[in-house]
Amino acid sequence: MILHRRLPGGAVVVEGRLADELQISRTPMREALGRLAGEGLLQRSGTRSYVVRKVDATEFFQSMKVRELLEGEAITLADGRVETAVIDSLRADIARMMVAQEQESRHWALDDRLHMLFADHSGNAVLARLITQVRINSRLFEVSSPFRRVKADGEEHLAILDAFAAGNAKEARRLMLRHLRNLQDEAMAILSGRNPTGR
Repeated sequence: MILHRRLPGGAVVVEGRLADELQISRTPMREALGRLAGEGLLQRSGTRSYVVRKVDATEFFQSMKVRELLEGEAITLADGRVETAVIDSLRADIARMMVAQEQESRHWALDDRLHMLFADHSGNAVLARLITQVRINSRLFEVSSPFRRVKADGEEHLAILDAFAAGNAKEARRLMLRHLRNLQDEAMAILSGRNPTGR
């Protein structure tokens, strides 16, 4: 609900109320909320309540710069470690989404798969954990919308996968950095009141 922005930044999450809404008992709800707080999605605001963490523009752009460093390195480390079938499956799913212009949750799921593919195959669990954390920071920034970038994201993701599958990790890394910078450019355009072009 948080990552899909059904609970926006600053929204109050009350343990009992959410447990009733989702029809689950309070003990697992309490444990889940504690875990989400530990992952940086929630901040405690009372004994039984939390607030969805809000990410401002400064934190977003700083997080994106960190992502450039970490995700670029993940591609280099993952070189030769990802099975062709895994890449082909992801590529096919992205291509289908671009044609169907599928729902937001589908877009986010494929975005997660693409960006975590290299982290999860890097052989460095700490790097993967850090990428997950910093991706949460950029995901909580509510200015951008996936629907503005379904086609552009898909094209950029496919280009990254194609370069990587061809054994050109250096080019895949360059394309990943360009993709992350395009996301920043779009956010800056929206913040400054301009309509992002080509999106």
